[in-house]
Amino acid sequence: MNPIPIWLLIHPGFLLLDATGPAQVFATANDEARDAGLPPPYQINMIAAEAGLVTASAGVAVQAGALPDPATLAGATLIVAGGRGVEPGPDGSPAPQDALAAWVTRAAPQLGRCCSVCTGAFVLARAGLLDGRRAVTHWQDAAALQAQYPAVTVQDDALYIRDGAVYTSAGIAAGIDLALALVEEDRGRAAGLAVAKRLVVFYKRPGGQRQFSTELLAQAAPEGLHGRLTAWLRPRLRQQLDVGQMAAGLAVSVRTLHRHLRQEAGLTPAQLLLRLRMEAACALLEQAGMTVKRAARQSGFGNEYNLRRAFAAQLGVAPSDYQSRFG
Repeated sequence: MNPIPIWLLIHPGFLLLDATGPAQVFATANDEARDAGLPPPYQINMIAAEAGLVTASAGVAVQAGALPDPATLAGATLIVAGGRGVEPGPDGSPAPQDALAAWVTRAAPQLGRCCSVCTGAFVLARAGLLDGRRAVTHWQDAAALQAQYPAVTVQDDALYIRDGAVYTSAGIAAGIDLALALVEEDRGRAAGLAVAKRLVVFYKRPGGQRQFSTELLAQAAPEGLHGRLTAWLRPRLRQQLDVGQMAAGLAVSVRTLHRHLRQEAGLTPAQLLLRLRMEAACALLEQAGMTVKRAARQSGFGNEYNLRRAFAAQLGVAPSDYQSRFG
């Protein structure tokens, strides 16, 4: 059986772990195979728009080959790294990715799998590969990806998503989660688990990437109804509140509150209240000496049961797990 070619596409300013994390997963799969007396299942290649040393954002230079002829990529796996060179500008303007995206567009029909790590998703989107598909990127860049490419259904919490032959993964270290999933797809669960054990990483990481976000709630313009309601709710999170009380607090009708909040934030008043309570609960659980019971009460959930249900639904982890990681 011929090894599966893995082409890791990098660019000046790429995030080092975006490329080296998946590369090490596949290299470790090769090590596992060799130890078992089997041929290596993967052929690993670093490529860039121009052959030579490519410097990552960390200042480390990596040797890369030139972009191969798309006709030679039958059945191969392409993984596009993220980084400043492919991320939107501070003002939200698109990054200049035309050359890379044009090559990916030509290569895609030949590839067995086309993948991205972190903001590498912007290259796939620019190449038209994410239109009509579900995709994920780093939580800080999800809104920009959705705004620039409205034909993409951006999901902000998954660690990685497969939609057909296109795979996208969340921020940076999530490339390792994606690569482990690809090894499992190719070699079976036992092989993927063996690689995870050898690398001393989670085989299936609990929860999604939202648990790592310090901003569960998007920033609200203070002059808008979204910002006004946020400011009104924060000091009242421990109170039992309904939509009528929220509307009265802002001197608007319930109908107006619903309509404007939907337009400004895509949320209902109840959803905004839940997000603010989640934000408060996470901040409390990060404090030294805090108990889950006290965090539940002080954030407005009332009791541990309600807090556990909210964490399971919103973050995919238990409050105690969140506390053990970030407390």
